[in-house]
Order: sequence, then structure tokens, then C-alpha cells
Amino acid sequence: MSKILVIGAAGLIGARAVEALGEEHCIRASRNSGERVDISDPKSLAALFERVGELDGIVCTGGAARYKPWDQLTDEDWTFSLANKLMGQVNVVRYGMKSVRPGGAITLTTGLAAQYPSPGSAIITTVNAAVEAFVRAAAAEPSISVRVNAVSPGWVAETLQAMGRDPTGGIPAAEVAQVVVRQLREGASGSVASAART
Repeated sequence: MSKILVIGAAGLIGARAVEALGEEHCIRASRNSGERVDISDPKSLAALFERVGELDGIVCTGGAARYKPWDQLTDEDWTFSLANKLMGQVNVVRYGMKSVRPGGAITLTTGLAAQYPSPGSAIITTVNAAVEAFVRAAAAEPSISVRVNAVSPGWVAETLQAMGRDPTGGIPAAEVAQVVVRQLREGASGSVASAART
């Protein structure tokens, strides 16, 4: 039986990924429920991996970054976002790969802002593009014995709806989760799979 750690399991995509993978196969981790973890804190991540033991794979849908107009961005906005969405996911791989059985996978989450920046997305575009570059670089490292890849969602329909916007141009979280599961099970190391309406 597979044992998958889902970091960010309390969030929209993470919760759907748990459903798609089968709750009986998943260990839920988030800032506020299940196995507690703060991915911006390397010590918190190291403690999580010590607690959960050997895994078949890791899904990380956690990680926050600020979305604000350029002239409102502060040093703290940049520091928070880089420590959380970027270094948090880099450290999921750095600390987590020792827990994943050879042949397993670690699937991270980026976003289409990496390729399609818009006003207010300077930080999100930067960190998403950096996560994608990291995934490609990790795949080139011969000492990493697990597949490292990512999923890049577009606007999620439920998020658009919560923002009071038309959700029809978005992709339902359950569909994003299906792409996450495919990447985890069979996605090539270094690949980034798009999960967006075309």
C-alpha cells in the first residue's frame, strides 16, 4: 500500500489531491491541521519528515506568495514569499527526499504566472518561475534518487468564485488534483505539467 505525504492538505487543491489519491494512502500535513508543518521553517520540515518515516511520495500544494501592485510591495512581502513558496518547496525536496523510497516522486506546485505575468504578479511570477527552474535542476542531479516534478495550475474555478469573479474560465480544483496525481505517479523528473483551461 502506498504512503503519500500531502503538504498543504487543508487547502483547496491539497484536499482534492487527498481525495484523488485515496484518504487511506495519505498523511495530511498543513500549518493548522493533521501533521503540523510550516514549510517556511526548515526545522519544522525536518521534524515532519522525522515523524512520518518512509514514504512512497510527497505532494506539496502548500506555499504562499503575495499578490500586490508593484508600488505597494515591501521588503517583508518579498522575504515572506521567497521563504514560503520558493524556499519552502525547495526544502521539501532537500529534507524530504531521504524519506521517499527510490523510484518515488516529489511533486511541487507552481502556477501559470511563471509564463504569463500580469499587474500585481511580480512576486508570484518570480517564485513560480524559480520553482520550475529548481525542478529542472533537481532532475539533473545524479544523487537524487526520486523523481522531482511540478504542476502549474491556472486560475482555479473555486478561487475565482470566492473572489467574486466569473469561475467559468478557471479549472476546478478536482481537475488540478488529477494532474497532480498523474505527475506523482508517472510524471518525468524535471517536468512541469500544466493544469489550466486552454
